[in-house]
Amino acid sequence: AFRDKYAKGDDAIMKSLAHFGQNPDMMMVACCDSRVDPALILQCDPGDLFVVRNVANIIPPFEKDNNHHGTSAALEFGICYLKVKHLVILGHSQCGGIQALVSDETIHQDDFISNWVSIIKSKKIQADSIDEFAKKALIQSKNNAMTFPWIKEKVQDQSLELHLWFFDIKQGKIFVYDEVKDSFSPLKE
Repeated sequence: AFRDKYAKGDDAIMKSLAHFGQNPDMMMVACCDSRVDPALILQCDPGDLFVVRNVANIIPPFEKDNNHHGTSAALEFGICYLKVKHLVILGHSQCGGIQALVSDETIHQDDFISNWVSIIKSKKIQADSIDEFAKKALIQSKNNAMTFPWIKEKVQDQSLELHLWFFDIKQGKIFVYDEVKDSFSPLKE
């Protein structure tokens, strides 16, 4: 079905992408939760989005060392090589990664999860629910993003815009963060 829709015919999207390469305007850092697929939510075609997914849609702080930094490498590729114009951090309701962060329960298998989500742990984040914590964690990821010198530079020269979005799974609705109001409101269609 994928080949029929996207790869067959002279004007097929995949043929064009193979010939000209990718050139998305938007990069998304999204959670790997199976219910939150950015391309599906936004009804995108192949080539529309450059996406990196990880547990709890976290952007770590800039750390230039010999460790492995998958999300940071994806950010560098999307921003410095593909030159995306928009970086969207897409959080969501009912996030298991956030639940693992705020829960007092021990995770059954935990070689990596607790250490990963601890990146956004902050005494400044006070929330009454998992979803409220997830929204505030988006702000922490944005602050972490601004520690990358090439992200900060592009935001300051206005060649890159940072957006914080929150997807409510039950409603199927995206909420957008307004920095001036310090609140989330529904994305306008």
